[in-house]
Formats: sequence, C-alpha cells, structure tokens
Amino acid sequence: MNKNDLTILLASPRGFCAGVDRAIEIVERALVKHGAPVYVRHEIVHNRYVVESLEQKGAVFVKELDQVPEGLPVIFSAHGVPKSVPAAAQARELLYFDATCPLVSKVHREAERHEKDGRMVILIGHAGHPEVIGTMGQLDKGSIVLVETEEDAENLSVEDPNNLAFVTQTTLSVDDTASIVKILMRRFPNMLEPKKEDICYATTNRQEAVKAIATRCDALLVIGAPNSSNSKRLVEVAYKQGCEKAALVQRATDIKWDALDGVKTLGITAGASAPEILVEEVIDAFKDHYNVSIEEINIRDENVIFKVPKTLLDTPATKDIR
Repeated sequence: MNKNDLTILLASPRGFCAGVDRAIEIVERALVKHGAPVYVRHEIVHNRYVVESLEQKGAVFVKELDQVPEGLPVIFSAHGVPKSVPAAAQARELLYFDATCPLVSKVHREAERHEKDGRMVILIGHAGHPEVIGTMGQLDKGSIVLVETEEDAENLSVEDPNNLAFVTQTTLSVDDTASIVKILMRRFPNMLEPKKEDICYATTNRQEAVKAIATRCDALLVIGAPNSSNSKRLVEVAYKQGCEKAALVQRATDIKWDALDGVKTLGITAGASAPEILVEEVIDAFKDHYNVSIEEINIRDENVIFKVPKTLLDTPATKDIR
C-alpha cells in the first residue's frame, strides 16, 4: 500500500510538568517505602495511563478518606484539597503525603493571606474542578467567590468593591483569563492582583507552543485526558488560532483516521499530565499509516524541579512511567 507523506510538527514543551512529575514520584516512593497498598485520594493526576500504571504497582485510588483503612498511608492528589481533608486525616491519625503542586499551594497561600487581611477573594476557574474545590476549601464560606466567564465578571455583585483580590486556577487559558481580568479590573479598579501570575509556567508554555505551530497545521492532536483542564485548553487555543481540526485524544486508539483525510501537516502536543510514552505511541500509529517526517518546534526549555517531602527523600522512585 502506498502511503501518503505527513509532516508532524511536534510542540515543545509538552507533556509532564514538574508538579505532575513530583506527584507521581511521591506515590512511587511511598510504595517503595511502605509497601502496597498505598491509598490515593482521587486521581493523582488526570491521566488514565498514569493511574492504571500506579494501580499495577499497588496504589489504590479512592474518592474519599473514609475508604482508606486504618493504619495505611494516603496521598492527596496534585490538584490540592480543601483544608477539611488533612484535618480529617489527622483526626484519624492517618499517615498522609500531600502531593499538591507547589504552584497550586502558592495560590492557596495567596487566598489565605487576602482573607486574613479582610478582603473578599475572587477565584477565576472552572466549577467542579478538583483544583477549584481545593482552593475554595482553604477559606471560610463567604470569603471567596467563583467567576468562570466574562459574563460572570460583568454580573458579579460584591459588598465592598474596594476590598477585593483575585486568584486563578493554574491551568486556565491565558487569553481567556486575561479577558476576564480586564473586565474585573474595569469594574473594580482597586482589586489586588497576584504579585506573580497564578497560571503556571507549564500551562503558559504549552499554550504558547501550540500557538507556534497551529497556524501551520491542517489538524492538531492534543494527547490528554477529557477531565484534564490544561489539555482541553490546548485544544481551544489551537482552534482559536485557526486550526479547526483540533482534537483531544487519550491514546493512539482514539485517533479518528477518517477525520484526518487530506491532512498533510499535523501538530502534536501533550497536556501536562500525559507521559511521553503516549506521544511516542501516537507517532508510531501515524508511521503505520503515513510516510512521516517530524519537525520539533521548541519555544522554551523547562528545567523546573519540585522536591518530594523530606520523609521520602531517602527512598528511590522507579520512574518508569516518565
């Protein structure tokens, strides 16, 4: 069978960020140190391949702490948790490890500081996302309000418009968030903003990398999970850059080949919780169908590393998922 030629533009940076890498490493080290099973509250990161790989090693994923047996370790996911969760773990005297991304923890501390100073906190984010639930759960009810859209920002009503501050979910669209902030600043000019951008470096870099290739692509695939906020934002960014055939796939088996008929240049990237092995799997699938040439477009090098908790530093990680 004659194969058509296909140029793959491979976006970089892509895939795992430092927070995801740290969270997975915490689970791996805890399994080595304490033995299986180790319990994890919620998906450690939003990726089924990662979750299933850790399950094979002895991790048990649960929805809530009451599913964790007495005397066994539990790990909180990278997205962060409300204050009530570690409090409940302490009340049961559970050994727990907090795998919250340090950049999410930064947002938590910001919000707490504003509440302490008497300000109402506006959180820009997506309702129901674990990170948003965790951030809102740092403050007393009534001290924080969620804004999801430009319409929400236009309609927001507050008691004291001169005593406000905003924080954001770390995995939002940079451009969409800027539009919401612009409306809020117009309506509440005295509102305090973060000293340093809350949207994390990895989210920003991956969106910029997609922008760098999207206008050259006939189609673009984002490898990531349907419940991954940062992955879904990458699809949106590609679409807004004019790449109408932008789609999210979890693995090579999700590729809709009919939708790619006539495509000569394909963009590929991966969300921050998708391992590189899945990128390789997708590229290999295209090599089975096309004569593939690959051009990697690297907009920025990443060298961020987050340390694991001190109690796990003396325990090796297997690192075979990365």
